[in-house]
Amino acid sequence: MADIILASASPRRRELLALAGVDFSVKVADVNEVIPENAKPDEVVMSLAMQKAQAVANENPDSIVIGSDTVVALDGEILGKPKSEENAAQMLTMLSGRSHTVYTGVAIIHGEKTKNFCEATEVVFHNLTEKEICNYIATGECMDKAGAYGIQGKGCVLVEKINGDYFNVVGLPVSKLYRELRDFNV
Repeated sequence: MADIILASASPRRRELLALAGVDFSVKVADVNEVIPENAKPDEVVMSLAMQKAQAVANENPDSIVIGSDTVVALDGEILGKPKSEENAAQMLTMLSGRSHTVYTGVAIIHGEKTKNFCEATEVVFHNLTEKEICNYIATGECMDKAGAYGIQGKGCVLVEKINGDYFNVVGLPVSKLYRELRDFNV
């Protein structure tokens, strides 16, 4: 069986793939992420996942390479990682009491064979007070997370409910990925 490579620097993706019992190594994709103009969030994550996987697959043609990317979208607008604490506060205020969608794109490449898919999960936030937002920002957890929160950490208290795959919100739709890997004889 071919080696499996995760083309991601994300420690959360590493943890999730390991949870699934997949034996893999990590090679971070060195790509200049190009986002298609006027692309919808699902198209963006699938494109970025493919760019990452292809960059690593080019250097490891005999391996099965997995690339992934996650975004948070509110009313179709992508919320990236906050650039400052003020920006994080703006994002969390926008998400407060509302529903948004987390999209994760995954690309799997082995030689000429490729799979590219997207998982979407709806997340509903509680109505947040200014103090709750400030307290969460003070943890520092929000600064490297799309949408300025991490559901798997202290940000769990911000979330009222989710509809869909929890692990997708963390950063990798593990169950779907596991099933897709069967087509690659994993």
